[in-house]
Amino acid sequence: MTQSEENTTGRLDLIWGVEAIADLIGRTPRQTFHILKTGQLPGKKVGGRWVAERSKLIAFFMEAA
Repeated sequence: MTQSEENTTGRLDLIWGVEAIADLIGRTPRQTFHILKTGQLPGKKVGGRWVAERSKLIAFFMEAA
């Protein structure tokens, strides 16, 4: 399934908030905020909250490994 198909079928698995993203990646909220803000981690700020797609976070770390 392509990413555009995933977007249209509603299968996005979004992680909302720095704390939830930090839990997923095993970092503190402060560290996570910094790497999100500097663009080192795939995420966007939406309505004052950071949001990231779980599959993109996993893919990001799998590339680095």
